[in-house]
Amino acid sequence: MMKRIITISRQFGSGGREIGQALASELGLEFYDKKIITLAAKESGIDEKLFEHADEKETDSFLYSFAMGGHGMGGAIAGYSDYITNDKLFIEQSKVMRKIAAQGPCVIVGRCADYILKDMDCVNVFIHADLEARIARVMKEYGLSHGDAKAFVKKTDKRRSNYYNYYSDKAWGSVSSYHLCLDTGMLPPAQCVKLLREYVSLIEES
Repeated sequence: MMKRIITISRQFGSGGREIGQALASELGLEFYDKKIITLAAKESGIDEKLFEHADEKETDSFLYSFAMGGHGMGGAIAGYSDYITNDKLFIEQSKVMRKIAAQGPCVIVGRCADYILKDMDCVNVFIHADLEARIARVMKEYGLSHGDAKAFVKKTDKRRSNYYNYYSDKAWGSVSSYHLCLDTGMLPPAQCVKLLREYVSLIEES
């Protein structure tokens, strides 16, 4: 029986979410990605739109006016009058993530999961691929031109890197931050899932 939580960090367009979802399905584990946002909103009483706006972004003072009813929100948070920052939302997401992890093995994608759960039994994975492979994937998935897809990939990677580096004491994408790094430009997602499953199995046996 699986004992460890699997966290997956990923470059945009590398297929990390797809791999995480397939791995969870094969191992019979719960899969958490954006579901964490919904759970954090429910647990905290903070409007889910705030979590969506702040998702994997570092501190942003824009949230103050957003939370206080600006930008068409009409009063986003019932009963909330304090200053809402990405830091507060990060704390609320962290609480939910630790609660999820305490319930047993699962697969969690992104959101500094490896750092937040650093004192728990985790296998931390980083999924990456060369830029052109990721651009091709994004072009196909979103119907973008090469130039737009390239800009989208670079902007999203920069945002994820800033978020991770801001909230953790580690470096996003650094091999020392993970137990295993997989290049989906070398192996298709299905083979990455197979390799990951074998890797986790070997760890469980050791």
